[in-house]
Amino acid sequence: MRLGVLDVGSNSVHLLVVDAHRGARPLPAFSHKAELRLAAHLEDGDRLSAEGEGLLHAFVVEALQVAEDKGVENLVAFATSAVRDAVNGEEVLARVRADTGVDIAVLSGPDEARMTFLAVRRWFGWSTGRLLVVDIGGGSLEIAAGIDEEPDVAVSLPLGASRLTRAMLTADPAPPEEIRALRKHVRAEIARHAGEITRYGPPDHAVATSKTFKQLARIAGAAATSEGPFAQRVLRHADLLEWAPKLAELDPAERASLPGVSESRAPQLPAGAIVADAAMDLFGLDELEVCPWALREGVILRRLDTLGG
Repeated sequence: MRLGVLDVGSNSVHLLVVDAHRGARPLPAFSHKAELRLAAHLEDGDRLSAEGEGLLHAFVVEALQVAEDKGVENLVAFATSAVRDAVNGEEVLARVRADTGVDIAVLSGPDEARMTFLAVRRWFGWSTGRLLVVDIGGGSLEIAAGIDEEPDVAVSLPLGASRLTRAMLTADPAPPEEIRALRKHVRAEIARHAGEITRYGPPDHAVATSKTFKQLARIAGAAATSEGPFAQRVLRHADLLEWAPKLAELDPAERASLPGVSESRAPQLPAGAIVADAAMDLFGLDELEVCPWALREGVILRRLDTLGG
């Protein structure tokens, strides 16, 4: 089956076309994405602007044509924190659905964490034992832990790298006092929920997903994307402790010149590093292995389980 997955995220909107069958590894066939930055189009912090809605509508129309051209048989579409946080998010999606026929489901934060956890479990398998999965998105931080395919606990916190950058940093590079305030805020928020995660016991394997973690690992010396998805990539906390303050001091152009860092993501990388550092420290993680599968793959796998084919 050729399956299309439309992922409406806080930073980018992405159509991934895969050849997928139940019991087999989904094989990417085509990728089409755009940096719409919907989170930046939230007026007064919580209402998606007409411009943001227009950008989303145009991409959905474009994605439908791409999906048809690529022979997609089944399309699943979902939205995460930017639309989830918008007070008019359901209205926007209803208008998109009425005009295009595409029904974009809004994932809750915990469901986002569960789907990502499923993808990581399927990638690493049962031999990894108890998993702890950490994902830093544009709008939220997801943490899930468990021994099975369904995690024992799934938590979503408003600590996305883009959200924190917009809300708490007024310049780039940010003043040291803003960096300290951001660090304090992030640590307090994660610590408030740490007991929900740790009460089930220490993980046998700690895993990170998301573009933020991939970039941080690459900066610290992990294998480049060109080496393929099966190259092991690890982010060590010792390396992150060295790089986090450096990233805060660099300007966006200097960050974008680092290996693996895109120009569009460079501004939010200091906040992402602060969140990653806090999570690793508060959960006592010396390292995180970066998984190539994340939310989109989890949605694909769940859909295949549902379709049974």
